[in-house]
Amino acid sequence: MKARNIFLKFGIAILVLGLIFCFPGMSFAKTIRVGGLMDMSGATSDVGKDYALGMAEAFQYINAHGGVNGKKIKYTYFDYGYRIPEALTKYTLLKRLHSIAIEGWGTGDTEALSPTITRDKIPYVSASYSAHLTNPKKTPYNLFFASDYSTNARACLTAWYDKIWPTKKDYGKRKPRFACCYMFASPYCSAPIKAIKDQAKLLGFEIGPDQNVSLFALDTKSQILALKKFKPDVVWHGNTVMSVAATLRDAYELNLGADWIINNWGFGENLPKLAGKAAEGAIGATPCAFFGQKSDHMDDVVASAKKYDPGVPLSKRTIRTVQAWGDAMILWEAMKRADKAGDLTGEGILKKGFETFRNFHIGLGASDVTYTATDHRPAPGCMIQQYKNGKFQRLEYVNLKKRWPNKWEKEWLGW
Repeated sequence: MKARNIFLKFGIAILVLGLIFCFPGMSFAKTIRVGGLMDMSGATSDVGKDYALGMAEAFQYINAHGGVNGKKIKYTYFDYGYRIPEALTKYTLLKRLHSIAIEGWGTGDTEALSPTITRDKIPYVSASYSAHLTNPKKTPYNLFFASDYSTNARACLTAWYDKIWPTKKDYGKRKPRFACCYMFASPYCSAPIKAIKDQAKLLGFEIGPDQNVSLFALDTKSQILALKKFKPDVVWHGNTVMSVAATLRDAYELNLGADWIINNWGFGENLPKLAGKAAEGAIGATPCAFFGQKSDHMDDVVASAKKYDPGVPLSKRTIRTVQAWGDAMILWEAMKRADKAGDLTGEGILKKGFETFRNFHIGLGASDVTYTATDHRPAPGCMIQQYKNGKFQRLEYVNLKKRWPNKWEKEWLGW
């Protein structure tokens, strides 16, 4: 009889272990696996390294504050070097490790992975804010915490039109002139171009020729000379910080005389360090506060940076750390809600987690987040800031949904 009981208990233990191994998202699992794909060595590593640091620190903070209702998170991430084939390979590995959600990075790889993510039902919270990922009819498992690139671009151009254009001597005498600089071949850089040109037409701009600027560019004089022929009043730059700084420096040296509006990955603390005087007056999309800028929960971000990566001076930390925390916080909240509902699976995290958000406040200077089953745009607008007199200053929060409600609801989703 004792032998039978021993074998029975042993068999039950083996069964439970087998279930945990096969179904790691089940509620009785004590450890939850979350994966990560980061760029720490590729074309966008100028902003990706600090984001990767922030993401790792955020998960350490999460585990120190209860994890997912008492369940610890095992966060495993890889540097994929901004190479799409490498992202596909590493995604497969993270899936084999039974990751129930993944924190991703770039637009090209995220968009390439989206059909697979949808099939696998693995929530994928990315640092790509491409508007192409916001229509749940097409990409239901792709999410992010911030206003999308198209919203950013529309908001930047609108803020310039509202606040800066009226101060110009030609205001009221002619149409303002607008042009774009970005890397044509990059899915990230080109993602919002259709939207910002649509916004330019809506506001009555004259639109000039696009200029192709590589993410690796150090010399952009030929592009600036081409722009001088058009004489733009304002130029959109859609790259990351390094090439944006190079472009601003050359524009300053060649007296282009245009204002600059910049997508969020090109606008941050390192821009004035690299561009110097050329950064004065630059305007950019800021989906959250800058590192250390006063906002809810910023103390946690700064304290975690000190605690978990003491070898990195705080003076070198940037808004990218804060952006990482934004994506980590929404996944944490979604997993807690799904777990509480007894469904810590990919589909449960989406339906009983993310899509229950209604003005969820994450702090960090970010907009409150809402997702529905028909619309995954997290926010209706974006805070626009300007670098002026040696510091970043809030210029205007542009609420596109409030200003153009019909277009927001009926036209702008997903592009």
